[in-house]
Amino acid sequence: MSQVSIVIPTLNEAASLERTLRLLTLLNPPAKEVIVVDGGSEDETLAIAKQNFESFNQVLNIQVFSCQQHGRSIQMNHGASDATGDILCFLHADTWVPDDLIAVIEQTLANPTVACGGFISLMTGSQTTRWGISIHNYLKTYYAPLLFKPHLFFKGLRLLFGDQVIFCRRTDFWDCGGFDEALPIMEDGDLCLKLVKKGRIYQVNRIVQSSDRRVAKWGNWKATVIYLYIGFLWGIGVSTNYLKQFYQDIR
Repeated sequence: MSQVSIVIPTLNEAASLERTLRLLTLLNPPAKEVIVVDGGSEDETLAIAKQNFESFNQVLNIQVFSCQQHGRSIQMNHGASDATGDILCFLHADTWVPDDLIAVIEQTLANPTVACGGFISLMTGSQTTRWGISIHNYLKTYYAPLLFKPHLFFKGLRLLFGDQVIFCRRTDFWDCGGFDEALPIMEDGDLCLKLVKKGRIYQVNRIVQSSDRRVAKWGNWKATVIYLYIGFLWGIGVSTNYLKQFYQDIR
């Protein structure tokens, strides 16, 4: 039986969540459980999560929680604390995964030198694929740690981000203190910096798809500039509380 617990933090994700959960019903093998942690949605997100709990409960073990505080780090730590699987997989509500997700995760972490993994994220819309942004995000996994943390790069550091569906062993996650709940953004990169002490960070040569809603709102050039600006400033140690102003929520 699979030992992978999938944790999904949500906040006003009514437009994406149903599709995400529906695709999770196709997983073969299935996840041990899917934990949805809502951070105070004001749309139909919770209703959709509970409706799918009733509809898919025969094929998907869904648990739905409401968190007193919102913030992705807080919500994901909450979900991780309720998880019973040996492996944690953190999935954004607007990211869609292949049906062999669980097998790929388990095969990746069967290698004891790998502490954490993630996928290649292909950013897509209803009628478009953001090839330029997607390729840059792929390359950023490698060049960012090489540029800012070269001593850790050669020890296996790669910087994975939430759209890449990050997964790791539950024991390693808590040994590293989980996500830093004080960080409003870049909690994923911070986790990689902590987990590399346990082993290599590995980007699996497989695709997941993520919503392009942010790029659709900003446009390709503006999005690229903002991503580079935030990444560079974070790399040199600028506070994420300052950086958050450039990365507003878009639904």
